[in-house]
Amino acid sequence: MLKFNYLNNLYFVFCFFTIPMVESSNAQIVIGTPNLGFTQACASDSFNTYYATFIFSPDSDLSASNQFSVELSDGDGDFSNSTIIYTTDAGEITSSPATLGFSLPETTAGENYRIKIRSTGPVASSSRSVPFAAYYKIQDSPFTINNLIATGAFCSGGSYLLSIDNPGDGTNDSPLQYPNLTYQWYRETGPTTSTFVADGPTLTVDTEGTYFVETNYGSCTSNSFSNRVTITQAASGEANATIISSLGNPYCPEQGYTVLNTISGESYQWYKDGNLILDATEQNYQTIESGVFSVQVNLGECLASGSIDLVSELFDSTIDVPEFNEMLADESLTVNVTDTANSPEYEWYLNGAIISGETEPTYIATESGNYKVVISETVGCNVSIEYEFAIEEALDLFPEVAEIPNLISPNGDSINDTWIIPSEYVSGTDTEVLIMTNQGKVVLQTNNYQNNWPENDLNLTSVNQVYYYVITTTDNKTKKGSITVVK
Repeated sequence: MLKFNYLNNLYFVFCFFTIPMVESSNAQIVIGTPNLGFTQACASDSFNTYYATFIFSPDSDLSASNQFSVELSDGDGDFSNSTIIYTTDAGEITSSPATLGFSLPETTAGENYRIKIRSTGPVASSSRSVPFAAYYKIQDSPFTINNLIATGAFCSGGSYLLSIDNPGDGTNDSPLQYPNLTYQWYRETGPTTSTFVADGPTLTVDTEGTYFVETNYGSCTSNSFSNRVTITQAASGEANATIISSLGNPYCPEQGYTVLNTISGESYQWYKDGNLILDATEQNYQTIESGVFSVQVNLGECLASGSIDLVSELFDSTIDVPEFNEMLADESLTVNVTDTANSPEYEWYLNGAIISGETEPTYIATESGNYKVVISETVGCNVSIEYEFAIEEALDLFPEVAEIPNLISPNGDSINDTWIIPSEYVSGTDTEVLIMTNQGKVVLQTNNYQNNWPENDLNLTSVNQVYYYVITTTDNKTKKGSITVVK
């Protein structure tokens, strides 16, 4: 009996000294609850760094390969599908306390996130941090609804659909480009107050009021909100259909077409200056013209109509010469342009090359060629208008000749093409000029001869034709002879 007790006591002593030795060979640390350096996290592409401080013990039990990580819960504080959002390098942290900086994923959106701190050598995890609101503001700029039209209308018993404009473009960073975002609609209750109406990318309105929508970033402040739209009920069969111009009014045509938008409805018809525009039956209509544009919108049980006096800032201008001009070698041609441009500038060109020093609206041309003038508006719309014209050397219809010629060759080579007679017999002298065929048929009889016969094709053959002329002056002196027409 004594032997048995002795052996039991010996086994107890052995176990007492053995257990601490086993425990010391399996190192453990305790990580304290992380202390957040913020109360809420409102991240964006311009700011996304947050810090948490924690303690752990004992320092000596960390392995040389240990890494600390920041583990993020979902928006409800659940770690079932948590995300590691930061991990230190191996052996980077060796002493307590420690501070870790981390960034939030772009999909972060919720009011009750938490974090934990984990280690790998030895493996340990802290308790959950206090909850905090966290959002990544992936879209943080104003956006448009209702095509930026400030009004809408519905018939009695009907409704009006408000929606966020999509897709986004260079002037409209639509939040609908980011699928993870959610939205909250509000109705104004005062100049600075509003009440929540509903969630979602669209809102069906059947109550008059002014509405807008914000991207749901919870308790984080944001610039992601829409324009205001005032919705009314059509009182007596017809409501106002507001029209806006995408390029403003007045608009610059150099930017291309402006798009006219109106309120939503079931069908549309557009008009210009009171005249129906064929096939203009969509909610928008694009134009580059000025004029009074109007639209009629079918709202279902009632109609809406509206108009806009659209003004293009393209200035008016004129030039005082035709497209084609003739000028004798020793003559000049004065060209003037007039315009209504703001602070205009003028450039004159001859045969494609700029004419140096010519910057006035008047130019005196002294040589033939192809000309161009460019009028540019330098203040406001910054548009230009070009005019092109040509100057050719003119034929002298009344050259000085001593004798009446008896031969012409109207073949288009500008040499003897017409019958040129001395100046005392041409236009302005009241001299009668009579030309007949060799059979006595009169082909020309005039007291205002322009040195321009023959004006028409004489159907020349290989046989030369002979005509006869009689020139009678005002004092009844006559000159007679023949004209041979050669091919």
